[in-house]
Amino acid sequence: MTCVANFFTYETTKSVVVKSWTIGVINRAVQLLIISYFVGWVFLHEKAYQIRDTSIESSVVTKVKGFGNYSNRIMDTADYVTPPQGTSVFVIITKLIVTENQVQGFCPENNLRYQCTSDSECKKPVSITGGGILTGRCVRFNATFQTCQIQGWCPAEMDNVDVPVMLEAENFTLFIKNSIRFPLFDFEKGNLLPNITAEDIQKCHFHPLKQPFCPILRLGDIVKFAGQNFTSLARTGGIIGIKIGWVCDLDHSWEHCIPSYSFSRLDSVSEKSKVSSGYNFRYAKYYKQENGTEFRTLMKAYGIRFDVLVYGNAGKFNIIPTLINCVAAFTSVGVGTVLCDIILLNFLKGADQYKAKKFEEVNLCQIYH
Repeated sequence: MTCVANFFTYETTKSVVVKSWTIGVINRAVQLLIISYFVGWVFLHEKAYQIRDTSIESSVVTKVKGFGNYSNRIMDTADYVTPPQGTSVFVIITKLIVTENQVQGFCPENNLRYQCTSDSECKKPVSITGGGILTGRCVRFNATFQTCQIQGWCPAEMDNVDVPVMLEAENFTLFIKNSIRFPLFDFEKGNLLPNITAEDIQKCHFHPLKQPFCPILRLGDIVKFAGQNFTSLARTGGIIGIKIGWVCDLDHSWEHCIPSYSFSRLDSVSEKSKVSSGYNFRYAKYYKQENGTEFRTLMKAYGIRFDVLVYGNAGKFNIIPTLINCVAAFTSVGVGTVLCDIILLNFLKGADQYKAKKFEEVNLCQIYH
């Protein structure tokens, strides 16, 4: 019966006024901190009264201009930019190792790891090398030593030769045209701002302080802004990120939504690797002789890859998040009362007297008699 009686009870709030400077100061200080947090951080800094759209839609078009002198040849964008479609990811080739007139056939491997004295040394479990497929034969490479024979494109590539770097690439220019859209608000804009004229584009160069909205960027400046040395990067290859940020407050006018540019090296981990540092790739150009025999020119290219990365979000006032955060703010103010009760009930003198005043048990039978 006692358990049943305890279950069917009702608790109601009882107000007790405690005249204490210590508790009063703690209570008001906690309330002030909570209100300051919601007003300063939640509403003003984080703009919690807004609904946000983070699903930014973006398109990027790029165009590189400049001429370079490499191996007694004048190179233009068709020679050193790949892929040529002007996408958001492209490579500026700065160094080439060329192996000409390769044909399908049999030839000695030029990698000294496959130096041999007999055929038995060329019958290894893994038969694929850097140059082709091992045939199991040991053949003469030159008058000094022999290497294992391969089947593939011959002569085998020599990719450890020292070749010059096209340093003119430092002065090449990159034009970026970026269009974005926030579908939730049906908001569209581009990085070619209305105040930029055709004359400005002809002569301006991006600078984070002097010309922060110019869409023409010098490659040497991009690498410098990313904290890298252009000559070193052009020699080994690497990947540079060009980040365009669109963080817009749509409670303001259309003109206030502007892009911000930042730059960083994206392959900084591989830069420090002893196994595979930098960035390079291979491609070939194929031809046919008059008798129908196919041959090719193989190129191992070192270059700087540029990735144009677009990110952003937009916010606009909405009554629902405003009400939710206002309720959360008013509710959190009550934390001060809870903290003061804990201090009064457990740590201050006269805690027993406060308990007697705060908690009082009323029996209805006593009231009716």
